[in-house]
Amino acid sequence: MRRYTVLLYPEAEEGGYSAIVPALPGCFTQGETVQEALENVREAIEGHVASLEELGQEVPEELAPPGVVTVELDESRLPTSAG
Repeated sequence: MRRYTVLLYPEAEEGGYSAIVPALPGCFTQGETVQEALENVREAIEGHVASLEELGQEVPEELAPPGVVTVELDESRLPTSAG
């Protein structure tokens, strides 16, 4: 069984969610709800992997999930652009 990390991003302006699979470059989709985005990304992953196999290309495997860390920046310490 293959396992892939999926990143979900809320789309503030358009609504819904974008879903990206970092281990499979070019594999992404969207959905109106989290559930729909996850259903769509499962289909996208299956199609992406099938296409790679048909083309005889290596299918990347994610052996360990990537670490996720949030870094906060103090905006008062950031340089301002002159212009």
